[in-house]
Amino acid sequence: MPAVWRFDAIGTMWDIETPGPLGDRARGLVAREVETFDAAWSRFRPDSLVTALAREGGDAPAPEDAAPMLDLYLELSRETGGAVNPLVGASLERLGYDAAYRLAAEAPISAPADWRARLRWTGGRLALDGPGVIDVGALGKGRLVDRVAALLPDATTVDASGDILVRGAPQRIALEHPHDARRAIGVVTVADEALCASAANRRAWGDGLHHVLDARTGEPVRTVVATWAIARTAMLADAAATALFFEGGERFAHAHDVHWVRMLTDGRAEWSLGSRLERGEAELFR
Repeated sequence: MPAVWRFDAIGTMWDIETPGPLGDRARGLVAREVETFDAAWSRFRPDSLVTALAREGGDAPAPEDAAPMLDLYLELSRETGGAVNPLVGASLERLGYDAAYRLAAEAPISAPADWRARLRWTGGRLALDGPGVIDVGALGKGRLVDRVAALLPDATTVDASGDILVRGAPQRIALEHPHDARRAIGVVTVADEALCASAANRRAWGDGLHHVLDARTGEPVRTVVATWAIARTAMLADAAATALFFEGGERFAHAHDVHWVRMLTDGRAEWSLGSRLERGEAELFR
């Protein structure tokens, strides 16, 4: 019988479904993997690497995720005309989404447009010139899902609250309507791949404030309310789901053979040619 392990990590709920119950050793491996990632990349922890760099910059041994994630950030930035930027952390903090969760907005600020000159990840080092807040939210959770899944049996599903990696038997997954959590805009079947979702109604606060910012302005995106992307890895699906909030996201998805769906603020839905979406609203039973 399949077993489900539920736990909280990196500020969200995880469900890991495996063919049988996971033993203490496997759970310990997962816990250490999550802790290693969080200690490097969490801007909410006072003892993390990115918090240390935020104060005045500096140079440190690069975490193993630095090159895979930041290389993909570079591509995201190019395809979206700078709308996606790993130094957007200060912009998020300005709107109140900071380590203290003030959720009290000040005037928005744009992220540094010269981030590629200031942030370096070569020669096994991670270096930041001057203060700046690294935020890997555009793809970091997907990266961690991939890392966790690699530690577990083949027939495993890892679900980190919307970033889902399915291995083994296909699963039909409903795409939750961003304005009504009891309904779905459609259903997709996922097998040996990942589905990642991003929505402006999650991690939202204040008057129209949410976590998906245009780094060029520091303002929340207003034209797209939710995206879903299916790709071979969770990191790639997560990155595509972020890119699809901006012009250029479709090019990024097409270049990486990503299937996608998105809902616009006016209620219209768009999807990629050949998407496996079973369209039409469906009731979600909970």
